[in-house]
Amino acid sequence: MTSQVSSPAEQADGAVVGEQRRAAGAKDVRRLDRVIIRFAGDSGDGMQLTGDRFTSETASFGNDLSTLPNFPAEIRAPAGTLPGVSSFQLHFADHDILTPGDAPNVLVAMNPAALKANIGDLPRGAEIIVNTDEFTKRAMQKVGYDSSPLEDGSLDGYSLHPVPLTTLTVEALKEFDLTRKEAERSKNMFALGLLSWMYHRPTEGTEKFLRSKFARKPDIAAANIAAYRAGWNFGETTEDFAVSYEVAPAAKAFPPGVYRNISGNLALSYGLIAASRQADLPLYLGSYPITPASDILHELSRHKNFGVRTFQAEDEIAGIGAALGAAFGGSLAVTTTSGPGVALKSETIGLAVSLELPLLIVDIQRGGPSTGLPTKTEQADLLQALYGRNGEAPVPVVAPRTPADCFDAALEAARIALAYRTPVFLLSDGYLANGSEPWRVPDLQELPDLTVRFARGPNHALDDGTEVFWPYKRDPQTLARPWAVPGTPGLEHRIGGIEKQDGTGNISYDPANHDFMVRTRQAKIDGIDVPDIEVDDPDRAKALVLGWGSTYGPITAAVRRIRKEGGRIAQAHLRHLNPFPHNLGTVLERYDKVVVPEMNLGQLATLIRAKYLVDAHSYNQVNGMPFKAEQLATVLKEAIDD
Repeated sequence: MTSQVSSPAEQADGAVVGEQRRAAGAKDVRRLDRVIIRFAGDSGDGMQLTGDRFTSETASFGNDLSTLPNFPAEIRAPAGTLPGVSSFQLHFADHDILTPGDAPNVLVAMNPAALKANIGDLPRGAEIIVNTDEFTKRAMQKVGYDSSPLEDGSLDGYSLHPVPLTTLTVEALKEFDLTRKEAERSKNMFALGLLSWMYHRPTEGTEKFLRSKFARKPDIAAANIAAYRAGWNFGETTEDFAVSYEVAPAAKAFPPGVYRNISGNLALSYGLIAASRQADLPLYLGSYPITPASDILHELSRHKNFGVRTFQAEDEIAGIGAALGAAFGGSLAVTTTSGPGVALKSETIGLAVSLELPLLIVDIQRGGPSTGLPTKTEQADLLQALYGRNGEAPVPVVAPRTPADCFDAALEAARIALAYRTPVFLLSDGYLANGSEPWRVPDLQELPDLTVRFARGPNHALDDGTEVFWPYKRDPQTLARPWAVPGTPGLEHRIGGIEKQDGTGNISYDPANHDFMVRTRQAKIDGIDVPDIEVDDPDRAKALVLGWGSTYGPITAAVRRIRKEGGRIAQAHLRHLNPFPHNLGTVLERYDKVVVPEMNLGQLATLIRAKYLVDAHSYNQVNGMPFKAEQLATVLKEAIDD
């Protein structure tokens, strides 16, 4: 769920709400510059919805924010168990932030499993709100508690708030004609109301959302709203919460414009739609559902009014086959998947390389190998994207750096595919796909012109003067072949995966021709026009940290910490992973040490070492979670000191 963020001037008015509350004089109000909250509970407790609603209201208030949803792969893990814990972390601030935060300031634990799974991430002094109704002897024993952590002193280092959330919710809904089980389902809304009071979040958007979500069940909508209001009122009246907090809007963090909170998959979907409109081509998605890419299929299916066609195929191979057919037919063609699906699509990607047709392969990376960790993040598909096909089958690779940047990355991938007639990999990951941040809605004038010229008639004269159409006669600048829509008179030509003859496109087994075509396809990719890499180096550092994809936020946050403490370090981040920016080698030569953090075992570092003969130092993590800023700061400090 997303919501718009008002302009900076309107955001500043949000502080008036806090002033009015202070004027009421009921409780102390403390001002903070940032807060990290984690909602955690059973996978059936609605923690993702709760976190999403808190995020939406935070965005509408004007804070900068970053989120980290974390949920189990199982559709329904056993209730009350550690594998079944679902959490949602939100970092919001009155200034520019880059990550969901290293350690929560507040944990809302709906049961013993949620407490046990998350307590290790909390710093001493953090606030813990627990649903005491769920801390039964059986529930605690299920997760390995021999005694109640609420009573044995193990939580003495924290600010503990025991709240009977279930009981209070049921009591608040006793006037509704609901069973106890039905009433208990609204306890997440009670918790949301309590946290909304605690941090002065707006309420109108959530109530409107609940009315819309349960429009066909008005009694359920009313019950959820009542639970939400009861949680707010509980915070206002209970003595256990003597203090509430304000985090002012981040008015200075945003350039003027219209903003909304957006997830990576949603931004990527909008980027694909924008690309199709800018190219004046219908958008076709051939896909098979797979976590964490399925949201793109769901979103694009809602936009038939923009000429979008979505096809949910019976398997991964059929999905990309249909997409490639749509590309042959003149559409902006896309297929979405994750790592296991890329493996299945590899032969058709090779066919697209041979046919030299524009096709976007969107890979939302997740933990592997095989089925791996479906709901956890990783960056381990880079070498698969580059080399995971038979023969010499080069493709460009583009990677977004933040959830909002997925919009621009989709436009860039489309630009390359259309201009150079090639399949293009767009490498996002689960962290970007499910995370969210504010995004400035661009003006149409800011979007690139992606207009495509189709072949309309003959393009080559034979020795006898006859004019014919050669499907593999290339543009001298881009080496792209003409795009001929089937059915255009006179443009009939062969398709298929067997090697083509240069120019004519006829089947050819000639060794010299094959050598020429292989080298030409490689030269086309090598010659793609990509911007130079930019280096952030205000202090002429001797060490450079080089990243790609979703490591941008943690790396940048770590670099800020180091510089704030007086350290000198340079930073550069790659969007284009094939081809590399033309100035990358020159940049790397300027530094004594190059550190490459990756959520894999060193794939980019291997490429950098092989291509530029630079002694790149890897720092790797493959635990399914994004880097923490403090963790990277420690590593980078050691690199500087060596």
